[in-house]
Amino acid sequence: MPKDPDPARRSERSRQAILEAARELVSEVGYAKVSIEAIAARAGVGKQTIYRWWRGKGAVVFDAFLALSEAGEGEAGEGGGVTLPDTGDIEADLKTVMRATVAEFADPAFEAPIRALNMEIVSDPELAAQYRERLAGPVDEAKKARLRSAQRAGQLAADVDLDLALELLYAPLYQRWLQRSGPLTPAYADALVDLFLKAMRPS
Repeated sequence: MPKDPDPARRSERSRQAILEAARELVSEVGYAKVSIEAIAARAGVGKQTIYRWWRGKGAVVFDAFLALSEAGEGEAGEGGGVTLPDTGDIEADLKTVMRATVAEFADPAFEAPIRALNMEIVSDPELAAQYRERLAGPVDEAKKARLRSAQRAGQLAADVDLDLALELLYAPLYQRWLQRSGPLTPAYADALVDLFLKAMRPS
């Protein structure tokens, strides 16, 4: 006698189809042109299925990007419960994280939808606020926690402004990525960390 379909498994398949559809559509047409109707049609579900889990398009898109980062174990697992490696060696740990970030941004499967999302953030203050709250903010707090640990260990100067330090470390990477001005390689990631630590080590 055949078993009845597992509702939980069917629901998870639908959820994953919705997230994948949202990522694909943002990459193809941009955030502004994506609609709940389009996501539902691409995923093969009804609109009410989407509204059962998410309150609107922005929430769907953000969950789609968070799931993408989790699946790739991107920047220390960007999707919640964020932690950075802490082996006691700040140089090794930062190089691990920066190499992972470079690899993620060089991966077409990740790069295309994230680039599309970033283009929309520039002109959409509400979307930018959601991005800071749900993705960038928690990741930055995890980064600062790791830098504080390095300060306590005497590996970074105690008076370093951690918000400014993160900008100094990551801004060159983001600029190279946004402007497509050079290759994103492990050697480049290591060079950024070396320069950062040269400036941030105790005198």
